[in-house]
Amino acid sequence: MPQAKGILNGIRVLDLSRMLSGPYCTMMLSDHGAEVIKIESGTGDSSRLNGPFRKDDPKQEWAGYFVSLNRSKKSVDIDLKSQEGKEAFLSLVTSADVVVENFRPGVMERLGLSYETLSELNHRLVYAAIRGFGDPRSGKSPYSDWPSYDVVAQAMGGVMSLTGPDADSYTKVGPGIGDIFSGMVMAFGIMAALRHTEATGEGQFVDVAMYDAVLSLCERAVYLHDFNGTTPGPEGNNHPFLAPFGLFKAKDGAVAIGVVEDKFWQILADAMGGDALCSNANFATRAARAKQKDALNSLVETWTKAHTKAELSAMLGGKIPFGPLNSITDIVADPHIAKRSMLAQVSNPDSPKAPWTVASNPLRFSASKSPPLESPPRLGEHTQQYLYPDLEKASHQFDPRSLRNAFGKFATGVTIITTSESDGTPRGITANSFTSVSLDPPMLLICIAKSALSRGVFSECEHFGVNILRNTQQDVSALFASKSAEKFDKVDYEKSLHGTPVIKEPLANFVCRRQKSVDAGDHLVIFGEVIDFRSNDGSPLLYFNGDYCSIDQDRSE
Repeated sequence: MPQAKGILNGIRVLDLSRMLSGPYCTMMLSDHGAEVIKIESGTGDSSRLNGPFRKDDPKQEWAGYFVSLNRSKKSVDIDLKSQEGKEAFLSLVTSADVVVENFRPGVMERLGLSYETLSELNHRLVYAAIRGFGDPRSGKSPYSDWPSYDVVAQAMGGVMSLTGPDADSYTKVGPGIGDIFSGMVMAFGIMAALRHTEATGEGQFVDVAMYDAVLSLCERAVYLHDFNGTTPGPEGNNHPFLAPFGLFKAKDGAVAIGVVEDKFWQILADAMGGDALCSNANFATRAARAKQKDALNSLVETWTKAHTKAELSAMLGGKIPFGPLNSITDIVADPHIAKRSMLAQVSNPDSPKAPWTVASNPLRFSASKSPPLESPPRLGEHTQQYLYPDLEKASHQFDPRSLRNAFGKFATGVTIITTSESDGTPRGITANSFTSVSLDPPMLLICIAKSALSRGVFSECEHFGVNILRNTQQDVSALFASKSAEKFDKVDYEKSLHGTPVIKEPLANFVCRRQKSVDAGDHLVIFGEVIDFRSNDGSPLLYFNGDYCSIDQDRSE
């Protein structure tokens, strides 16, 4: 069985990011098949030095921090401060879909590698920037020049003000959610921007501020402040207006219980005290429980403390929202983790019999299997592969003229594509390729060279016409292949549905509603749904080996 390539196979990402936010973002992409190339120099990504290191790594080359975030990526050693390094990086940009960086504002500009510079070289490029306080292009923060790490984002974004045992004990959330959530948001942003590129052929700048991302996590504080005029603070392990809802002590640890619906309260009350508690009006409704939340939480915890986690799981598991508090030791032993394949093995290139264990990517796609995780790269491991291709690869570079001649061996029907500008001005060009795609719904696709003057009109039009020429219409083909501004003054045409111009007396013509535009190298592929068509008798005008021909004769005279 062939190895899965992943749903993002074919996307190339240049990853300039360091530490956690950017590498987590690009990890989400590489886990699903994107080709992520880390651009490093000197000692590389600073997380390579962060540790921890295993005992079987005496040279301390493989930090757990780095291994976890950079599996399945490539590494190219480029010094962006040198002219040679800049040129090498720019050579990679020409074939990249995405650039990701998490420097402070102005760093790439000082290197002469700003978004504007790169987008001139590759107009399809999606440039993704994760910064502590955002990029000035999207709104200049008064803190835009401040350096930031996760703890700063947690503090300023509000999550730390809501976390802790009481109002005097603000607490940082354990995992680096300021970094991780920012990376997750950016991974979504990149995919959304690539969808736009697929439709229009144009890239864009995508900006996420860590401060903003953390604030969006704290949406409850925003609406409480607006609706109630309050300033929420730490609630410990309980909820500000739901009960019982939170973490409750057990004999051997703690359990989480989340009761919202009244039916779940009845099940818990029955397990705790039977009819007397079930019928207690003080706890019968969500609103009543909210008024008595402190007393009710205390009552529930008195009961849970008398039982072990296993006993509570047997009584409540699957009946109400419930779960035991798990340590990583508990998680490793949990059958859920095995069934869901949430712990993955990553090959250790220095000790193949001692692979590393990392958290798997949690996304699952029914029709697109994720590729197995590969080893993280050594610093600069893939430099030659990307910057200095071997001679064998060089020998397979195609001569454009020879390739064009080979493409000319296809006999293709000559097709004129037509549409109207918003002011009704007709536009038309010869299409390089045309084919039917589907009968239900009826779909066609056309290919338009990006060098065509009207390419922008067709990429944005609502409707277009496809006109298949007869073998007697060589003059029409030659006219529309020219740059003449008087094409429609010299050809017989009429307005069809939605004002779409169509050429008279072709072999066939179709009026289509544009559905989708896809960037395809030096061409734009446009899909259209047929909403009207006409068909006439006759033979098509064909183009073969650089000249016109028809079915009735080998070559035109």
